[in-house]
Amino acid sequence: AMSARMIADLTAAAAQLGDDAGVRAVVLTGAGKSFCAGGDLAWMQAQMAADAETRFVEARKLAEMLQALNTLPKPLIGAVQGNAFGGGLGLISVCDVAIGVDSLKMGLTETRLGLIPATIGPYVVARMGEARARRVFMSARLFDAAEAVDLGLLARAVPAADLAAAVEAEVVPYLSCAPGAVASAKALVRDLGPRIDAATLDHTIRALVDRWETAEAAEGIAAFFDKRKAPWIVG
Repeated sequence: AMSARMIADLTAAAAQLGDDAGVRAVVLTGAGKSFCAGGDLAWMQAQMAADAETRFVEARKLAEMLQALNTLPKPLIGAVQGNAFGGGLGLISVCDVAIGVDSLKMGLTETRLGLIPATIGPYVVARMGEARARRVFMSARLFDAAEAVDLGLLARAVPAADLAAAVEAEVVPYLSCAPGAVASAKALVRDLGPRIDAATLDHTIRALVDRWETAEAAEGIAAFFDKRKAPWIVG
């Protein structure tokens, strides 16, 4: 899950790798069976109990980590080796290309917990487009790898045994490209797409903090930890 430690580590890694002239491309993958289970709910619960200033500081760290990966001046290739939920889809969406195993499941599961996909939202919408994002942004339903390709989250879905080779095939062409030109081209294509600037980040941070302060969010996370259904779940 996306904990405070993971947020700090990814932010630091983006800075280090971005400044390393010896790095030509970066592969982002998960450890274990899942790619990313989403935001750490214990971390979120702690923010709900914190003062307003702390909530904003922690939400900003999350937003800035995603932006650091999104603006990494190196190609960022996602090797999605397992399931991805919530914030995990944000990590996929900041990759330039993501390839996943054909057995995976995904979902923007925040609303089931009384939360919203706030700080990841700009990247998810930029990747999918608004119309496709609306299919999955609010419903928390799970979908398979084939639909993830259709939505634009994944470029390809391959058998698990073929993932490493498929990712390597994405990386190899960059080894024949001028690194500075690659960085400039990436910055340009990003600028030509939907604008994700400081004002956008501020908007999503405010949306996340506002949602943390709701009774729904408190109840949804409490229900998760109590291993019971939230009251809005029918059936």
